[in-house]
Amino acid sequence: MNVDLTVNGETAVLDVEPRLLLVHALRDNLGLTGTHVGCDTSSCGACTVLLDGVSVKSCTVFAVQASGHVVTTIEGIGDADELHPMQEAFWSSHGLQCGYCTTGMIVSAVDLLQRNPDPSDDEIRAGLEGNLCRCTGYENIVTAVRAAGRAMRDGAARHSVRELMPLHGPTLEPPPSGEGIIPPQFQEAGR
Repeated sequence: MNVDLTVNGETAVLDVEPRLLLVHALRDNLGLTGTHVGCDTSSCGACTVLLDGVSVKSCTVFAVQASGHVVTTIEGIGDADELHPMQEAFWSSHGLQCGYCTTGMIVSAVDLLQRNPDPSDDEIRAGLEGNLCRCTGYENIVTAVRAAGRAMRDGAARHSVRELMPLHGPTLEPPPSGEGIIPPQFQEAGR
């Protein structure tokens, strides 16, 4: 069956089985692996994408149901050269740890701020209740969403990963192996 999608601004025509889930079409057919497969039961939210601008769990949508619609994945929200304010806020507010839930959490939070640009902490928690995180305890996630909301309302410039974490080559010659790192009493005898 042919499926016509607009994914992250580009047209995609896929020949898929009618039972293929959107999450698998995105990952396996289009190589968009930022959309994660977590539970396959719509409980965790790791597979969240925007469908016509509204967050949906892509493990609950058949690819054929998305035909003729616009899909936005984490890759379409921002990339390393131009982070979305939500991505930057998750980075700077430490709203992630293992990162597995992060893509779905960010997509859901973007949808939340599109609907409510200045949510309270309780509204943020309610807006993200379909996304589970086993690592963070959610406080930094709420902080990140609040920070992203401020940045979006203020029209803050987008940054690249390089701007947030510039890489600098070593300025000094590293010490010979072990010197300055291994205390003398633990270094090999007879040196």
